[in-house]
Amino acid sequence: MDQQGNWIIRTYRQSPALACTILIAGILAVQTAFLVIMGHPAICDCGTVKLWYPEASGPETSQHITDWYSYSHVLHGLIFYVILWLVAPRLPMGLRLALAVGVEAAWEMAENTPAVIDRYRQSALAEGYFGDSILNSLSDTFAAMFGFLVARVSPVWLSVVLVVVTEIFMAYMIRDNLTLNILQLVHPSEAISRWQVGG
Repeated sequence: MDQQGNWIIRTYRQSPALACTILIAGILAVQTAFLVIMGHPAICDCGTVKLWYPEASGPETSQHITDWYSYSHVLHGLIFYVILWLVAPRLPMGLRLALAVGVEAAWEMAENTPAVIDRYRQSALAEGYFGDSILNSLSDTFAAMFGFLVARVSPVWLSVVLVVVTEIFMAYMIRDNLTLNILQLVHPSEAISRWQVGG
């Protein structure tokens, strides 16, 4: 193993929290660099930064710190925690968090590629979608981290309830949620699209 690998192992043994923080910071740096290379704006092209953008399919969706889809990213964190709790129960919690951040960052990078953006546009709610701002994408990753930490301090049954309630709430409020988002990405449905636009 090279010296850098030895340094990582040594750092983790001496200070697991520091090593995991460095690892997560590195993942976020890769995510940011990727989005810069892909040409995504740092913030909304409107020139402002809003804590919350209330329109589910408005022109500034996925451009500010949070919006309706931030809830879905919190659910990512809840789901990642439960999956890792099941498949890697002996993995230290810090490494589980870093792994969850890595998966979320990978998704953020994938969904901001031209192919996936074009796929999203086949959905009625995302016809004008052109990808995330870097600020929004990083905020989504932090939302997933938040969801992971919520799951960490909650019983599994509560995490499951939060997922179900949030999905129902989003479907009622904006006619979209994580489940519908995945369905429309994998296999766009005209019937779902009509329902989403009020048809």
